[in-house]
Amino acid sequence: MSRRTRTRRQKKSHVILPIIAGVLVVTMLGGVFITGAAGAFGLSLADTWLADLPDIDDASAFEVAQATQIYSADGVLLANLFLENRQVVGLDQISPHLLHAVVAVEDERFYEHNGVDYQSIVRAFVTNLTSDRREGASTITQQYIRNTILAEERYDISYRRKAREAWLALELERRYDKDEILAMYINTVYYGEGAYGAEAAALTYFNKHASELTIAEAALIAGLPQSPIHLSPYDNPEGAVARRQWVLSKMHELGYITDEEYEAAKIEELTLEKSPTLDTQGVYAAQYFVAHVKKVLQNEYGTDLVFKGGLTVYTTLDTQLQTYAEEAVQGTLDREDDPDCALVAIDPRTGYIKAMVGGRDWNTNKFNFATQARRQPGSSFKVFTLVTALEEGMNPDRRRVDSSSPAMIPTGSSTWRVSNAGGGGRGYITLRQATVGSVNTAFARLIAEMGAEKVVETAHRMGIESHLEPFLSLTLGSQEVTPLEMASAFGTLAADGRHYPHTAVTRIVGPQGETIYEADPQGEQVISHSIAYAATQVLKGVITGGTATRANFGRPAAGKTGTTQDYRDAWFVGYTPQLSCAVWMGYTPERPMLNVHGRRVFGGTYAAPIWKDFMSRALADEPVMDFNPAPPPKYTWKKEWEIPEKAVPSLVGLTQEAAIKALEDAEFEDYTITSAFSETIAEGLVISQTPAAGSKVIPDETTVTIVVSKGPDPSKAPPPEPVPEPEPEPEPEPTSTPTPKP
Repeated sequence: MSRRTRTRRQKKSHVILPIIAGVLVVTMLGGVFITGAAGAFGLSLADTWLADLPDIDDASAFEVAQATQIYSADGVLLANLFLENRQVVGLDQISPHLLHAVVAVEDERFYEHNGVDYQSIVRAFVTNLTSDRREGASTITQQYIRNTILAEERYDISYRRKAREAWLALELERRYDKDEILAMYINTVYYGEGAYGAEAAALTYFNKHASELTIAEAALIAGLPQSPIHLSPYDNPEGAVARRQWVLSKMHELGYITDEEYEAAKIEELTLEKSPTLDTQGVYAAQYFVAHVKKVLQNEYGTDLVFKGGLTVYTTLDTQLQTYAEEAVQGTLDREDDPDCALVAIDPRTGYIKAMVGGRDWNTNKFNFATQARRQPGSSFKVFTLVTALEEGMNPDRRRVDSSSPAMIPTGSSTWRVSNAGGGGRGYITLRQATVGSVNTAFARLIAEMGAEKVVETAHRMGIESHLEPFLSLTLGSQEVTPLEMASAFGTLAADGRHYPHTAVTRIVGPQGETIYEADPQGEQVISHSIAYAATQVLKGVITGGTATRANFGRPAAGKTGTTQDYRDAWFVGYTPQLSCAVWMGYTPERPMLNVHGRRVFGGTYAAPIWKDFMSRALADEPVMDFNPAPPPKYTWKKEWEIPEKAVPSLVGLTQEAAIKALEDAEFEDYTITSAFSETIAEGLVISQTPAAGSKVIPDETTVTIVVSKGPDPSKAPPPEPVPEPEPEPEPEPTSTPTPKP
């Protein structure tokens, strides 16, 4: 045996012998084992009972479950997450009355012993031996050891556990002063009603801080740990008050309160008041956002640390913008049978989530539609096809796409039939026109030309996280995504092509004040600035003159509407340089929104106005900003993109109806009709046309003008009747053969 080991063993045996003696004396009827062999017996027990003790100098061994606090970006406490409702407070934050009451009722010789009270052990032995009443002898220090560092052994009813507990209590008192130990103990005790520690107990029973307790309130709380359930003042006020009176008598007996204080405290009326924050299950505001933060924290750090670790979590939420978001949704969808709605707003320059509404009412539906509901985005997904087309070199003002309806697109063994929402098409239109008008057939033909794989890759680059299959119908929003993803992806365009992943947490601080995590938004350039700016210039037109004019709030903004088949989902996703926001509406279970406040629901009729309401208020105090300009992308041109010229049909002499039909059959949809008087062409027939019949032109770049006869001009006098010419004199018939001249 090494000298170090012998020294340690001798030190343990020197301390353990009186501990063992005390433990055995009170429990073994006269201490028959404490004889001359006590020394050898003590040494043996020192090796076995005190083996593998926790490290008393490891601060983490004394950690108790503490609530995690979640704060908004502007310093508002949003939630306390806990399995044990506990807020650890310092000695200076606990009423001296409570400190005195706890000592009086739990360990009246606390300031006299060194962690193990041998007098109490003997007294307990005598009491237990001579009466039916059971009395314990554990000190406050021992109870603290049992509740923390030996918590896993607390239900081990054995001499070994008692000895280990006593040993560690003696060691703890060598390292901390009495008041420090008392404060640590009071922060660990269970006081009933889910409250752990003095602060939670004070809020639970009196809606005040532990530092504000009166003598009577402190005495009531100090008496509860004896039987937290049976002595609950909410369920058994008589029992709780009776226990309080006994604690007060002990405080008076020990000199902690004067005669006057004792008499006043005895007659103080019991007035209970639970802190209103405790009735919200620890979530006080922005419930859907807090639910999202909780999930993020659990995925990263696990449930134990999140609900027991006493973390302080600082988030990205702006409570003023959150209020605007909630009011925008509730102000529009204010009826019980209205669809659900989600709204997510992100700062595109950082990815920080500034506001989140996950449903119309947290109390009735805790499912978070902003982050958990994957729904079809409809035409709002066309943006990713637009960006892909721009990257393919398609000039939005030159590249034309066939918009005729229906489009019959081969897809291997079958044909994909696509129609426009309004029925017909307009022939060949520009990419800009197709986007602003949200023309289904044009985008269907476009993705078929480019390939769906490219659109999937673009969407994922920009911020869509959901799995996407490379099906052509993707461009029409047939696959499901979340509002959070859409707000994040559109934010990439607002940030000049740089994508910042959506972020809810900016900083996490541990219970000792150490920084565990700090956000450092970097972002990644996923599309070029030129492409982002070109796409934004196209999408501006959706608001200024397309399907989302109801979203126009007088600032530079861009976005896209989306309405799915049978009106089951309605979207508007839009952005400014400072904020990207997605709004979704729909029922669960899914059903058509055919009559919401008397109207069918389109992305442009409901989602866009909600977006406008929120954005106009959210940016009211922000400077008006336009998007950072960039040079045009490098556009290319392919031979197959050229639109074939066609001959203008011959229309002169046809009726107006026949002429129009001839133009439409030849795919000339842009024409004008004028009229003129004609003295020679009958009314209703075409007098002339421009361009001339047979001219080779591109139909969508040409306006055909036809002039239809109105017949003779009635304001003019009719021409005079023609005067017949006189009949010529008849030449006489010759009567004889003329005589030839000589």
